[in-house]
Amino acid sequence: MKTTRRMAGVAASILAGSLVLAACSSNSPEDEGTEGGATAGASTAVVTVNGNEPQNPLIPTNTNEVGGGKILDLIFAGLVYYDAEGAVHNEVAESIETEDSQTYTIKLKDGWEFSDGTPVTSSSFVDAWNQGALLSNAHLSSYFFEPIEGYSSEEDSELTGLQVVDDLTFTVKLKQPEADFPLRLGYSAFFPLPQAAFDDPEAFGENPIGNGPYKLAGEGAWEHNIGIELVPNESYEGDRAAQNGGVNIKFYDSQDAAYNDLRSGQLDVIDAIPDSAFGTFEDELGDRAVNQPAAVFQSFTIPMALDQFSGEEGKLRRQALSQAINRQEITDAIFQGTRTPASDFTSPVIDGWSDSVPGSEVLEYDPERAKELWAEADAISPWEGTFTLAYNSDGGHQAWVEATVNSIKNTLGIEAEGKPYALFADLRTDVTNGVMTGAFRTGWQADYPALGNFLGPLYGTGAGSNDGDYSNPEFDNLLAQAAASTSIDEANALYQQAQEILFQDLPAIPLWYSNVTGGYGETVENVQFGWNSVPLMYEVTKSE
Repeated sequence: MKTTRRMAGVAASILAGSLVLAACSSNSPEDEGTEGGATAGASTAVVTVNGNEPQNPLIPTNTNEVGGGKILDLIFAGLVYYDAEGAVHNEVAESIETEDSQTYTIKLKDGWEFSDGTPVTSSSFVDAWNQGALLSNAHLSSYFFEPIEGYSSEEDSELTGLQVVDDLTFTVKLKQPEADFPLRLGYSAFFPLPQAAFDDPEAFGENPIGNGPYKLAGEGAWEHNIGIELVPNESYEGDRAAQNGGVNIKFYDSQDAAYNDLRSGQLDVIDAIPDSAFGTFEDELGDRAVNQPAAVFQSFTIPMALDQFSGEEGKLRRQALSQAINRQEITDAIFQGTRTPASDFTSPVIDGWSDSVPGSEVLEYDPERAKELWAEADAISPWEGTFTLAYNSDGGHQAWVEATVNSIKNTLGIEAEGKPYALFADLRTDVTNGVMTGAFRTGWQADYPALGNFLGPLYGTGAGSNDGDYSNPEFDNLLAQAAASTSIDEANALYQQAQEILFQDLPAIPLWYSNVTGGYGETVENVQFGWNSVPLMYEVTKSE
């Protein structure tokens, strides 16, 4: 995959010397003849795309789901950004330098402003990161600041590793050398914030002020459960300048409704085809159909403390459930070439991926072994009740959930059923609040292109996206060793060792890797989907 080759080059440049990332811009053919990021002939029409109601107010460090993330990536600019193939380019950063992979000096480009006219300074980053890391704030992405000196998961503590040198320079000191730290800095947790975000966080979350290619169309532009209207941000200084007159993200209760709107001309871009159209959408949309690999992993999670799923009994039941699922049959019948059965916890499009990690055989469909494991668990404590798998109905998950629970029911001879939630935000709220009484669907759309991003944020002790409250000191130790590696190859080898532990404990049950399946209407052009399955909406043009 192109992603793998490009990221290998980026990783090599990070490890080669003191200059980590110098100012650069994309050299793709689409950018030729541009000035200030705006192309000649850019359209002024507003384009529309499907989305979901965000779980939380739009604070970057407290948003870790795709509905809110899609919005934040359009209204904020970070130190770096990722292009369509996953390569890293500086955005607000002029340079990111290090001599030892532990202390980084970050210089900002001069002239950047938030959409309210206030300047983007070193303090904009340092204050935002401190707010996101503070324990009492309980922000969902606080885990991403754990490598920085001063971070604490036990008490309120300032990130002492952050030091403002001047308005355009700050330094970051990590607890240990971490060569891939700069790769992470395009993720939303590391976005800057203006003073307004600290003066009134509640009001800011409803009407965020960013420094990205778009801004909210006005106060109240976010209509809850309906959509959000974005317009080009005239203050934006980077390479992702809007090539259209704005982006309206429409929130849908079902993927079928979004696809029907696309076909009828009421929606311009869709990034998730409903399973009902998997067999027909490529014929119906022709060359406007999109079906390509992406850094997206799907699973379901069972809380570690859930009755009958903890301790040795729980480990046996998790393994039995995994081997009771006929992934190949489900991906063939339900997804029709748009999913691939998982053989690990990461993604094949990421550099270092392997389909032969020891222990991965637990992902193979083996009914007899599944029954044996379940019987061993029953010998510890007999099974009682019904196995449930919760999912959100607005995301097109009903068909595969029903197929999965039927596979479990038929193999293990137990009652099993799906548990639908009307909205994704409702499901995530119950997951975040720790009130789930059964299994629930989970997945991961990569924040940055590295194996560790699929492991630490989801299974590290206390991590913000660790939905099952998994904790294993041996696993955590391997993550720390990998993060401190001086080469990407060394780090990847340690991440694979860490996966061996996951295959034993199964904090989540891997299901399949997702292609991005999407499409676009007849009146839009320059539609490109990125390495992480998200359409690059700032590039889309539309005929008047």
